[in-house]
Amino acid sequence: MRISKVGVIGAGTMGNGIAQVCASSGFDVTLVDVSEQALSRAMSVMNSSLDRMVNKGVIDEYARSEALKRIRTSTGIESLSGVDLVIEAASEAESVKGAIINKVDEIVSDSAIIASNTSSISITKLAAASRKPERVVGMHFFNPVPVMKLVEIIAGLQTSEQTLTAVTAFTADIKKTSINVKNSAGFAVNRILVPMINEAVFVLQEGIASAEDIDQGMRLGCNHVIGPLALADLIGLDTLLAVMEVFYDRFNDSKYRPAPLLKEMVEAGYLGRKSGRGFYSYENC
Repeated sequence: MRISKVGVIGAGTMGNGIAQVCASSGFDVTLVDVSEQALSRAMSVMNSSLDRMVNKGVIDEYARSEALKRIRTSTGIESLSGVDLVIEAASEAESVKGAIINKVDEIVSDSAIIASNTSSISITKLAAASRKPERVVGMHFFNPVPVMKLVEIIAGLQTSEQTLTAVTAFTADIKKTSINVKNSAGFAVNRILVPMINEAVFVLQEGIASAEDIDQGMRLGCNHVIGPLALADLIGLDTLLAVMEVFYDRFNDSKYRPAPLLKEMVEAGYLGRKSGRGFYSYENC
């Protein structure tokens, strides 16, 4: 099938990034969220992001203007009735994502594809919420979406080859590189990355080194572009905790236990960049 119209559910960091990338690649996009305020904020974020790309010479003013014209927003999920592909980018909770897929299933055409941007939840379980589970697939984008080139494509037990072929072609059309990953908790990248970040939190918690020194050590000693704690703040500490809890539950292995400091920071509302405070302060950013 040919994808020309895309729906994105969730106007947060991942959702607005996905919407921007799709619109910039020539696709008509409907961005849906329950909050008008979230949608307004998302449009402002995308506008600023595209402005930066113009200033850096990545795109011209015409391309920026055309991308924004291709995006419409809505608080009603029924606005997705005519799209070819729905990408849900809601919070990392199985119950939330499953409920969204179930609702979308009743609205879109039988030929439409439903993709989840989950970073850890079983696609097989999410697909079970659809009356046509063969059309459900995982498309795991990485933050920040306009910059990061990778998309993990995950097939559930029910996902059809037709669905996989269509989303693989779509991923190339939005100028991303895809890798095919088995349906296992955390898939490939986060299975490696998130426990590493969690271990960095343990190192901080035990007073082995400061946040700054941990990050500098990993940047200079391991050639990482960004340190694990700064990356945690970028991803969102609540998201990281949710992923670690999925790992701990699925693998029943103590090596995946979330660091107590990570739990406590989430309880305090110190979620990273999006809350203004995490392992670092962003109140003046």
